[in-house]
Amino acid sequence: MEEAKGLVKHIVLAKFQDDVTPEKIEELINAFANLVNLIPPMKSFHWGKDVSVENLHQGFTHVFESTFESTEAIAEYLAHPAHVEFGNLLLSNLDKILVIDYKPTS
Repeated sequence: MEEAKGLVKHIVLAKFQDDVTPEKIEELINAFANLVNLIPPMKSFHWGKDVSVENLHQGFTHVFESTFESTEAIAEYLAHPAHVEFGNLLLSNLDKILVIDYKPTS
């Protein structure tokens, strides 16, 4: 298996607090998706809800995937004021979060 040249996936697993409304969750997801328009190193964004029948989600309900050209691009994204502002808002609505960055292999 070969590691992709430079390409890095940024994966966020999230569990929203029980009192966060579906409307608020939708608002947060839309704001997350909009970061791709505000932060040039962020190349793509996808998200979804857990649909597994294995029941191994450990309470995580949503997954968010962003693509970057390098680990340096992720560092730039993390420091960007739009990400910092959004991250603080997102974190204030979560019970728990797990973040993993990886280089896909082929």
